[in-house]
Amino acid sequence: MAASSSSLMQSLLNPSRNWFAAQHCKTLSKRLRKYGLRYDDLYDPMYDIDIKEALDRLPREIVDARNQRLKRAIDLSMKHEYLAEDLQALQTPFRNYLQDMLALVKKERAEREALGALPLYQRTIP
Repeated sequence: MAASSSSLMQSLLNPSRNWFAAQHCKTLSKRLRKYGLRYDDLYDPMYDIDIKEALDRLPREIVDARNQRLKRAIDLSMKHEYLAEDLQALQTPFRNYLQDMLALVKKERAEREALGALPLYQRTIP
């Protein structure tokens, strides 16, 4: 029963199978392009230590590019402006850079918890 409900949920969330999910992805993509952001830029390391750890493990140039995109988006938002149309066309909002590392961090944490070991990093949230 649980496996069938899980597959039902996956099919409902799959944009290629569900019209509403496709419309949501289209709208989200349009909004992210206006500011030059990627979907992974929306993850906040202040509220999830796993995200902070995954960002710490990424190469410096990827994190620097993320920070530049966030700064540009904040600047555009404060000015009540959007990126130029030609720059919006170049944006890739659903090109992931954080998902693989985040999955690895979560897997490592789950393995350590299963073994009863102490965490590798402090899990305190400010």
